[in-house]
Amino acid sequence: MTTATDLLRIDAAAECTKIGAAMRRQLLQIRRKGLVLGLSGGIDSSVTAALAVRALGPERVFGLCMPEADSDPESLELGSLVARHLGIRHEVEDIAPALAALGCYRRRNEAVASVVPGFDESWKFKLVLGDAADNRLNFFYVVARSPAGAQVRERLPLDAYLAVLAATNFKQRVRKMVEYHWADRLNFAVAGTPNRLEFDQGFFVKQGDGAADLKPIAHLYKSQVYQLAEELGIPERIRRRPPSTDTYSLPQGQDEFYFKLPYDKMDLCLYGKNHGLPAAEVAALGGMPTDAVERAYKEIDTKRSTTRYQHLGPLLVQDIPGVG
Repeated sequence: MTTATDLLRIDAAAECTKIGAAMRRQLLQIRRKGLVLGLSGGIDSSVTAALAVRALGPERVFGLCMPEADSDPESLELGSLVARHLGIRHEVEDIAPALAALGCYRRRNEAVASVVPGFDESWKFKLVLGDAADNRLNFFYVVARSPAGAQVRERLPLDAYLAVLAATNFKQRVRKMVEYHWADRLNFAVAGTPNRLEFDQGFFVKQGDGAADLKPIAHLYKSQVYQLAEELGIPERIRRRPPSTDTYSLPQGQDEFYFKLPYDKMDLCLYGKNHGLPAAEVAALGGMPTDAVERAYKEIDTKRSTTRYQHLGPLLVQDIPGVG
């Protein structure tokens, strides 16, 4: 009997070989000597770094840990751990001063304070989606915790949500600026780390974590990235760490902020959608109600439509001969 695990099972060793060959070919194509990437302590960046080391050797891979004021300290610890494990050069670049200078934290705090009276920089907070079973348009709540421990949950009006989002996006864009600084300095290329679920559904910031020269795992479902992690010997602490956005000061899972379902369920729904499987069949395989899969199918289409802009390059009035 076919299981959800069977559907997403790949030959991890063969996949590592294929990706490594593509990396070497692509670097030759763009005339760069190696790869720079951010190390978040998560599974995607760790696997991408390990693939690069296997393909190019550790001397041609450079890692960056880029903490800021809201980062979980474990992210820096695990990012440094994988760099040492792989034997690659890495630097720690604290981006908090740059973000403060750009007004990231101030602008964001002002937006949250507009809906949470008394909110200031001493509070912790995160954004969460509305009820996963709600069929209406997505809307967000802010969950905030005061220094005294009181917790508040308020629905964000659109203007406040956009203000928080715009300010927060400084984080991904500053990190990418630092990555390209080191890529220019070393004559390396920048490796992006989105998996298929993130890439397909537009879960990235344009000209932020969406910017890269290579995206070696963008064709792999997140469940398959975990298979590569085992093949590549990624430390167990990283493989067991729950996926997190690591963007806000309160802990936040990707299912709270973007996908509504845990990654393994979303992987299965995306696979089913991509392969024309009936919702009832996917529901049986994943142990989910059929109506939950039907909602996920609709959400996949909605996100593909609304985030198409994320994937677009600059729009030109007409083609320019000799370019592209």
